[in-house]
Amino acid sequence: MGVTVDVHEVFKYPFEQVVASFLRKYPNPMDKNVISVKTVEERKDVSTGIIYRKRIAVCQNVVPEILRKHSDDCWKKVNILKVPNIQLEEESWLNPQERNMAIRSHCLTWTQYASMKEESVFRESMENPNWTEFIQKGRISITGAGFLNCVLETFASTFLRQGVQKGIRIMEMLLKEQCGAPLAE
Repeated sequence: MGVTVDVHEVFKYPFEQVVASFLRKYPNPMDKNVISVKTVEERKDVSTGIIYRKRIAVCQNVVPEILRKHSDDCWKKVNILKVPNIQLEEESWLNPQERNMAIRSHCLTWTQYASMKEESVFRESMENPNWTEFIQKGRISITGAGFLNCVLETFASTFLRQGVQKGIRIMEMLLKEQCGAPLAE
């Protein structure tokens, strides 16, 4: 089945400042679930100016302990949930000339049971060129866990929606610390 999360947010800060804040957002004491983020590849296309980055995030396993404790026959398929951390891969393409950055993320852990994919864009706002739009579409689907598929998807949906809001609050805090008050219309 699967669950989706769609987000549209406008940061009242210029594109360059928003992207810089995004790239240094984690780890952050406001979100203890993200343990580390490491850039594993970065290159600039000299002909287009586009900067490609690949980052790996290590996050705390947030699946409720009750779902990780069981180990009898009906739960053997979900024993994989017992891992302490999960890894996510994020690829981004920053185009400074066009003032946009596209991002694709997916989960590297639990790939045989779960699919988590996000596509995001930061771009100059059409409403005000000194503001930045953030658009994100995410989808999670769980398979192979029997009757727990729906339970895990519901949990994931709630957790992701809360995580997106927390991420936006962190971005706003970083922007305010670095740049001061948001820009007026």
